[in-house]
Amino acid sequence: MIRCHPRLEQLVKFVEGNLSYSESILIAAHCDMCDHCRRVVDSETADQAETAFGTDVVQAGPDFDAMFARITQLPAAPAFESGEVLFKPPSKTSLELDGKSFRLPRTLQNLAGKTGNWTSLVGRLWQAPVDLGCHGVANFIYMAKGGSVPEHTHRGTEFTLVLDGKFSDGLNDYDTGDFIYLDSEHTHAPKTEFAEGCLVFSVLDQPLHFTSGLARLLNPFSHLFFR
Repeated sequence: MIRCHPRLEQLVKFVEGNLSYSESILIAAHCDMCDHCRRVVDSETADQAETAFGTDVVQAGPDFDAMFARITQLPAAPAFESGEVLFKPPSKTSLELDGKSFRLPRTLQNLAGKTGNWTSLVGRLWQAPVDLGCHGVANFIYMAKGGSVPEHTHRGTEFTLVLDGKFSDGLNDYDTGDFIYLDSEHTHAPKTEFAEGCLVFSVLDQPLHFTSGLARLLNPFSHLFFR
């Protein structure tokens, strides 16, 4: 069950278009999975449309009826020749890893063509980078059962969406669909004991800062991995 949602302020800014590109992607993907937040976004969108344009734009009348009649009487658009494509839908709706298939939320399906190959990391972790241009470092990360990320905090912000499975980090327990926002005020150590592991989509705007164990030796070089 989804328990972690964007704040109402974030959802309002999302509707207004006042969030960063990466944050907007995470919230849009969360709304693909969360009926509650999708209803909030739909309601806020309707309220802002009414504020901006008034109710007249959605009220039918003689002028509207005449305009609609003219539109419906226009000749049909010419058919496309065989092989001609006006719009090609995303060809990849899921991710595959080690015999497992994970269906992506509609928003993230649009990034399928920008996803790199899976790389095995220490701690029963796998990572596939996603090219967001200059909007931060994004990765699909899979933790197999028993997998973990060393304890760390954040030099900037980290947005994470749980796509499949469950994990905990010492701060909370997370389930499929949960939206997680962390910054320099949070220290955590993600791990999963879920039988099927856990897949997340995560976006960072600064490198991690490891806070315990041998992982701290990586901190002077963390910028090398932040690309």
